[in-house]
Amino acid sequence: MGDPTSTPTLEQLRAIILRRWWVITALLWPTVGGLSLWALRLEIAQLRQYFTWATLRYGLAYHRMAAVGLGLCVGLTVALLVAESRYILFGLAGAERQRLQRLADRIAAQGTTHPLWHRLHRDEPGP
Repeated sequence: MGDPTSTPTLEQLRAIILRRWWVITALLWPTVGGLSLWALRLEIAQLRQYFTWATLRYGLAYHRMAAVGLGLCVGLTVALLVAESRYILFGLAGAERQRLQRLADRIAAQGTTHPLWHRLHRDEPGP
C-alpha cells in the first residue's frame, strides 16, 4: 500500500472533501435559499421599485429566519470561494496539511471499510 501522507493523496483527499462541500452548497441554494427569498418576496418587490438601505435592513430584521437562511447560503459560498482561492494562490497550509494527514492515516488504518478508502486507493487491492 502506498504512503497515505503523500502529497497527491492529500490533495486528492482535499479535493474530495471540497467537492462534497460544494454539493452541500449547491443543494442549500435551491432549498434554503429559495425558501428564504420566497419569504422576502414582498420586500424584494419593494426594493426593486425604490432601493434604500433602511428597507433592506428592516426586511431582514423582521424576517429573521429568511435572513439566517440567506446568511447560511451566502456565507458557505463565500467561505468555499475563499478556501479555493487560498489553495490556488498558496497551496496547502501547514495546519490543513496536518489535518488531512491525520484523516488519511485514519482512512488507511481503517482500510476498505472506510467510505473514502476506495476513492483514495483506486488502483490498489484491499488488504
